[in-house]
Amino acid sequence: MVESGEFVVPGTELGFSEEFIPGEGAFEENGKVYAAITGVLAVDPKERKIAVTPRTSIPPVLKDGDIVVGGVVDVKQQVAIVNIFKKTGSDRSLPGDLTGSIHISQTKGSYVSELGREFQVGDIVKAGVINARRAPVQLSTVENGFGVVKAFCGACNVPLIKNGDRLRCRDCGRTESRRYATDYGIGQV
Repeated sequence: MVESGEFVVPGTELGFSEEFIPGEGAFEENGKVYAAITGVLAVDPKERKIAVTPRTSIPPVLKDGDIVVGGVVDVKQQVAIVNIFKKTGSDRSLPGDLTGSIHISQTKGSYVSELGREFQVGDIVKAGVINARRAPVQLSTVENGFGVVKAFCGACNVPLIKNGDRLRCRDCGRTESRRYATDYGIGQV
């Protein structure tokens, strides 16, 4: 068995699941605990936990509670489908193509009769991850601050400007509704 402080690579056997609970950077398989990433082994004998602290820049991994930004690619009757672009607070891209879904019940804190009034294809949304283990990743915009951060006019595809509680097209004057975020139209996407 390896010792705390040793440098390990993915697949290195760290111990037995009867002795240790796998922490960050470790996993259990067939009664043994292995390193999942390259890094330095950290053993917590009090908590009986074994983890690997990364020593390389690793791609971010989505966890429940993370905040993500993505683009709406489809809106169905009960669910909006989102291509996830990035995890906020991370300067690295997420690995692979990640898709998320926002169920109509996870749109806002009040009743939503028509999901198409809250999200449109092409909208950029900020959402919270409520279940990262499912595919597609389950997202929510119920929490304050979450929702559409950039939307486009359904008629002329020009970015919409926040005007009171509605969004207005500066070119054609059309108004549309969305579940917009508190920071709609502010900052970089």
